[in-house]
Amino acid sequence: MKRFADLTEQQILALAISNEEEDSRIYRDFAEGLRQQFPASAKLFDEMAEEEVRHRSELYNLYRDKFGEFLPLIRRQDVKGFVRKRPLWLVRPLGLDEVRKYAAEMEFEAARFYRKAAETTRDASIRELLVRLAEAEDQHEHFAEALEQKLLTTSARAAEDETARRVFVLQYVQPGLAGLMDGSVSTLAPLFAAAFATHQTWETFLVGLAASVGAGISMGFAEALSDDGSLTGRGTPWLRGTICGVMTTLGGLGHTFPYLIPSFFVATAVAIAVVVVELAAISYIRYRYMDTPFLAAAFQVVIGGVLVFLAGIIIGSS
Repeated sequence: MKRFADLTEQQILALAISNEEEDSRIYRDFAEGLRQQFPASAKLFDEMAEEEVRHRSELYNLYRDKFGEFLPLIRRQDVKGFVRKRPLWLVRPLGLDEVRKYAAEMEFEAARFYRKAAETTRDASIRELLVRLAEAEDQHEHFAEALEQKLLTTSARAAEDETARRVFVLQYVQPGLAGLMDGSVSTLAPLFAAAFATHQTWETFLVGLAASVGAGISMGFAEALSDDGSLTGRGTPWLRGTICGVMTTLGGLGHTFPYLIPSFFVATAVAIAVVVVELAAISYIRYRYMDTPFLAAAFQVVIGGVLVFLAGIIIGSS
């Protein structure tokens, strides 16, 4: 890598041209990634890509006047000082808020680069263009806001917000809720069966731990293998599987940890209280994200949880 201070004016202009071309292609990728679900925002990034193309044309015209047709290949990764970013534009599906934040960081870095470059060049025409481009990059935030007002009408923004909510529910809430329900309910029977069969808190804790971890692994693989998300829009299998598996394990561990308390009756009372909280949380999540009336959700969850809980006590006490 080369230090920025060691770059010649020709190399600085070549780097600026490369940066503008790369930024325009990133914005194009953002637009393509958002077009299906967020068409208004995709149009916004198309406009921003066009703006970067205009900047590149200005830079290249000045470069040819100063240094001729040959353009050396020099990129961000060849120069020290640029922040390395993960290739967000390759991720599918794209998150709208994350993309907008990423674009704002790109513009900030571009403005900083042009100012630093303007300080090092001695050519007045090059310095004038770099300063103007720095000011333009500063104004890109306002340019984006103006485009948003023009392209993202109230109805368009409402539609995109609703789409974003549905994507969030599909990719995060549904697998997490499925895992939490399975972990909270399915582990009740083995845990309380072991508790009432042995009246030993440590042995009960080990049973609950094994049931929770085992259920988490099973549910994680089941969710990941259910579909690849390409048609359903449910996201990548590993993400859904991880969310589902982790939430399943946490759902079981919630009423398992109380059995670290030495007193059997105290541990059982605390575990039952935790189960009540877990079932209430599940009911609220179903009400909040799955459009299920709260009382109906609570009734369904509580009935299932109580039946499993009683099954565990009956089996353990027999």
